[in-house]
Amino acid sequence: MNTQQRIEQARKTLGQDLVIFGHHYQNDAVIRHADHTGDSLELARKSGNSTAKHIVFCGVHFMGESAALLAEPGQNVYLPEPKADCVMARMAPAALLDRIMTALTADGRKVIPLTYVNSSLAVKAVCGKYGGSVCTSSNGETMLAWARTQGDAVLFVPDHKLGRNMARRLGIPETEQLILNISKNGRLVEELQNAGRLNQARLLLWPGCCAIHARFHVEHIDAVRKNAPDVQVLVHPECSPEVVAAADFAGSTSAIIKYVEEARRGSVIAIGTEINLVRRLRHRYAGEKEIFPVLDSACSDMAKVTEEKLAALLEDIVNGRACPLQIDQTQADHARRALRTMLEVCS
Repeated sequence: MNTQQRIEQARKTLGQDLVIFGHHYQNDAVIRHADHTGDSLELARKSGNSTAKHIVFCGVHFMGESAALLAEPGQNVYLPEPKADCVMARMAPAALLDRIMTALTADGRKVIPLTYVNSSLAVKAVCGKYGGSVCTSSNGETMLAWARTQGDAVLFVPDHKLGRNMARRLGIPETEQLILNISKNGRLVEELQNAGRLNQARLLLWPGCCAIHARFHVEHIDAVRKNAPDVQVLVHPECSPEVVAAADFAGSTSAIIKYVEEARRGSVIAIGTEINLVRRLRHRYAGEKEIFPVLDSACSDMAKVTEEKLAALLEDIVNGRACPLQIDQTQADHARRALRTMLEVCS
């Protein structure tokens, strides 16, 4: 049997006990087997509502952790490639975040941590511990507005580019924003806090970013417009504020898909996000709309998930050899609280 036939055979054996989720950045060979596709928010909601015994998540590690947090007893979550990680998530070590939160709140100031979903379970747990929550690029502004009502300031982790773009949409002045210098294991933050130099900032930003979207620059958009004057440029809000300002539209993967879907026939659209999504949209609307990438930018971690690995995992589930994702139960309650707060606020 070829790989596709192996997957179909395993799916037939497992029946309704199996559900497969696929993130938009997965390649077509994988995504065609997904029961549900979506961005991080969509898949978090759908995984929390699933009744299947076996939940297979085709995406990176933090996505599987979120699904495992929301799973019911008796449900198991699996990753076709457990080593598929996220560069951005690694930019925010949980122990360092905890140390910095301790420093920021030492004088009684209430700082609410808000983490982008692209973060580890341990980071989500720190946010839950301090009364914070989680957000995605779909609901980031809603969650940032919520977090601002919960305390004196917000610490947004880990993507400062996304944080600055959300702040701009909410009208938060740049004078109230500060990108933290987290070097020297957080000692610089402690020194500034002790000197009272952080109290004016209402939005503190962790200095992380998405390696995929950091590759996009204004000159790329300028080049696109030079070659196609009537082009509509769409970008993801993980791009820099300068790139977002130069584009015609910025939104989550789901928002970009909706924009393309609703664009008039004959539209010329350049998209600045992970290349698998751009290729899929170009194929879907071929002959109807002209779609091309601002830049060919691929996520190497998402690419670690392959159709062959999905087939091998499903066969292991059938044969009882698969190892479900294990999460740290000492952190689970705080992390689950942070994640569920997001789902409740955005319900």
